Parts: sequence; C-alpha cells; structure tokens
Amino acid sequence: MSTQLPALAPRLLRHRFPRVCVAVVGKNPAEMVQKAEQLARDNSFIEFRLDYLSKPALFFPKLKSFIEYHPHVTLIATCRRAKNGGKFNGSVASQVEVLAKAAATGCHLVDIELESAAQLKTADWNKLKKNASVILSFHDFRSTKKLEETFAKMEAYPADFIKIVSTANSLYDNVVMMKFLEKKSDQRAMIGLCMGEQGIISRLLCVRAGSIFTFGAASPGEETAPGQIAARTLRDTYRIDQIDAATRVYGVVGDPVAHSLSPAMMNTAFRRENLNAIYLALHAKAMSDLMACVRDIPIHGFSVTMPYKTEILKYLDKTDAVTAKIGACNTVIRAQDGRLYGFNTDVAGIIRPLEQRMPITGSKFLVLGAGGAARAAVFGLKERGGEVYVMNRTASAAQKLAKQARAKFIQKPQLAKLSFDAIINATPVGMKGEQDKPLLSEKELNCRYVFEMVYSPAETKFTRMARAKGIHVIPGVEMFVHQGARQFEIWTGKPAPVDEMLRVALHALEQRAAMAKNKT
Repeated sequence: MSTQLPALAPRLLRHRFPRVCVAVVGKNPAEMVQKAEQLARDNSFIEFRLDYLSKPALFFPKLKSFIEYHPHVTLIATCRRAKNGGKFNGSVASQVEVLAKAAATGCHLVDIELESAAQLKTADWNKLKKNASVILSFHDFRSTKKLEETFAKMEAYPADFIKIVSTANSLYDNVVMMKFLEKKSDQRAMIGLCMGEQGIISRLLCVRAGSIFTFGAASPGEETAPGQIAARTLRDTYRIDQIDAATRVYGVVGDPVAHSLSPAMMNTAFRRENLNAIYLALHAKAMSDLMACVRDIPIHGFSVTMPYKTEILKYLDKTDAVTAKIGACNTVIRAQDGRLYGFNTDVAGIIRPLEQRMPITGSKFLVLGAGGAARAAVFGLKERGGEVYVMNRTASAAQKLAKQARAKFIQKPQLAKLSFDAIINATPVGMKGEQDKPLLSEKELNCRYVFEMVYSPAETKFTRMARAKGIHVIPGVEMFVHQGARQFEIWTGKPAPVDEMLRVALHALEQRAAMAKNKT
C-alpha cells in the first residue's frame, strides 16, 4: 500500500469539523432518516451507522433526499462488520459497495476498519476515495495497548484520517491515549478516544489532545459504543465546544460513581459563573490510578466519595484541622506546585442547612451512625456549641465516636426520655428504597426537625415517617448541594451559585425518579 501523505483537502478540512459527531442508528431507513432530521437542526455533523440496517441499499434514496434538504450537514457513512464490533454480516466486498454508494450519494466521509482494509485492492481504495475522504478505524474492545504498533500498521494505507479507539480499564488509560494523540496528530489527521465508563476523560479531552472530533449518542439509550455520552450532554453539560488548553479539570472520585449528580450540578455552577472548567465522573478502581492522572492531566481538584474518603488522606500533603479531626476528606485541591490539600466540606453541608433553621449553639442533636458522614456531623456540631448524642446499630462504634468528639453515647431505650431539636440520619439506610428499614420507628422521632442525608431517592421511609408525624424535614439534597457549594468556593475562590445548583440537583432527582417509575 502507498505510504504517501493524505490529500491536502482533508488536512485543511479537519480544522472546520464540529467537535461532536452524532452517531445515528435505526431499525429501518425511514427511522434512521427521521432521527437525523430531528438532530440536523442542532447538529451539523452526523454519522449514519448503516450496519444497523438489515438492507443498507434501501437507505440511499432517503439519504439523497436528506442531503438535498440539509446541505450544511457533514456526513460519515459507517458499515462496520460484525467480526469487528459492528452489525454488518456481509463480505468485505459488499461492505465496500455499501460505503462507495454512500459516498456517491453524498456522504463526505466513509469509515472502514483496519481488518477490512487489509483485504482491499487498489481498485477498492480508488472506489472509496472517488467521492469521499476515508477514515481508517481500529477498535480495541478489551484494552488500551500497542497504540504505536497499531498506528504503524494503519499509516501504511492511503486513508485520509486515522481513527484509533481503545477501551479504558483504568483512568490512566485516558492519559496514554491523549499522550499518543498529542504525539501523532502533527503527523496525521487523527481521531482517538477510549471506550468504557472509565474512558469519559478521553471522550471530552481528546479534542484538545489532537483528536479532530469526538462521538456522541443521538440520545441516552442509543449509544453505539460503551461509555458514549449523549451529544446534548456533551454540549450543554460539559460545554465541549469551549474546551481548550486552559480548561481546568475537576471531578468526583469513587467506586462506583456513575450515579453521582455532582457532574450535572458542578458543571452548571461553572457555566453560571462563566468559568473555563469541566467536572467529570472519575471511576477510580484504585487510588494509585487516580493519583497518576491527577499529575499527568493535570486535575486541579476533585470531590472524594465512597470508599476513598479515608484512604485519600495518605496521598495528601496537608489537610485542614477539621479533616484531621474527622479522619475523612471529601475535597482535594491541587496547588500550582502540584501539592495536594485536603478539606472536609461535609461539615458545611450539614451545618449550613441547620443554621438556616436554628441556632446550633445550645440546640440538641441526635446523630444516627458512626461512619464518615456521622463523624462530620458530630464534630461539626460540637465545634459550634451543639449538644450532640450519637447512636448506631453497632454500639461500640458509636461509643468510640462519642468519646473522640466529647459527645454523648445513647442507646434506644433512653430515647423515650429525651427530645431533640433535630435528628440526623448519617447512615446509608434509605439508599435502597423500600428495602431499607430505618434505625428509628415513628414513635421514636421526638424532634422538631429530621435531617436526612440520603439524597437519592429524594423520599425515604425516614422522611415519610417524619412528615406523617408533622415533623419538619431537611432533605438530603440540601446537604449535597451545600457541601458541593463549599467545594466550589474552595476551588474557585468565588461564591457558589447555590440556588442554581439546588435547582439542577432537584431536577436531576425528579428525572431519576421518573425513569425508575417507568421501569416498574
């Protein structure tokens, strides 16, 4: 095969591509075009996955009509064979015929995988390149390995664009992909990213590392590759069109972390305050993996959730006094010199909603639990002069926490003789919905306020019992928003747009509840 450089036109054209190509699928030609029609109003770059059609040849009359009405839309035709991760069961020869027909009808680019390219003759290449530019693609559905080796093989073919897509099994795989793109994008027109839940970093930051564009799904549920993000989310939530070399990267770290509402909330706050920053969900299966990314991307700050709030401490250069007392950190900021500083904003998430309703000093609180959230509540309330009682299913853990914080340990039989200004559920009980049994019964809720730290689901048995008894409820979403607001302030030095953050979090919870209801 020729090793000549690709034609000049595609090399210039790459600078005019939109950053997101929307992948469109459909059960039949009519459905596929209908979806494209709906997308074309807001998206000028579309990929038709012709391998999803049982008879791709029937698509071309409709494609011709679509192009006539939408001449501004740049189109890719893909007909990936089943053995290479697609759905097309025909031969390589028939694949070439489909792609050549798509190009003749008006598609600007055609995508053919490396495995098929190995079987092409010069006549086949001429047929594909006659009316379109060619993307030569390779997909590794298992790992991110041998990128240089793969590139060397692909460079031998007369394609206009080289597309290498791997699978991220760690966060650091994103770094490997982006360093590869930075190195090769000056040599060839490149498209590259990592698939999988852990590949989200590359899907967003690949465009500043050298990838000409990234891919987005037409809508949630219509992903054509593992970990693909809806195009609207890429633009509205992550503002991918504005990502550049100066964009600061933040994220939430946990295992698991896909359920987190933090990306929606924090990205809204960044947009509201016009900050050049992005916030990602970082699924870290090991803290060492995260630390390598923090330094190499670099990540400017991150939220820490289960199960790493304690483990993160050994990686920090310094913490504030509250974090040291509690023994848990949920917020990290990376200084210009690379040093990592830890904070605990769970305290702010607990104190701020309570302070809006009552004075902390002199008020009486019952904290249920003895884990990280409970420790934040107990130490935070004690520091501000609250009278704090601790109760937990494992009495020894509650006794230990009470002793450390100079609070009072209490057991269930003593509740009948006491009343509280607020009872705080600082346990995970409630996260599993109806399966979870609250630590207290309705008759044991002797208080003015119930503070539920569980924010998803928005309503738990604990809060329902409280409302039935006429007790005021402080929902978990307030704690979630206020701890996030304090994180925003630490990272940016600006006041957080709390009302907007609360609005977005409530909306996300409503959507989640509606989806759960539809499933049942």
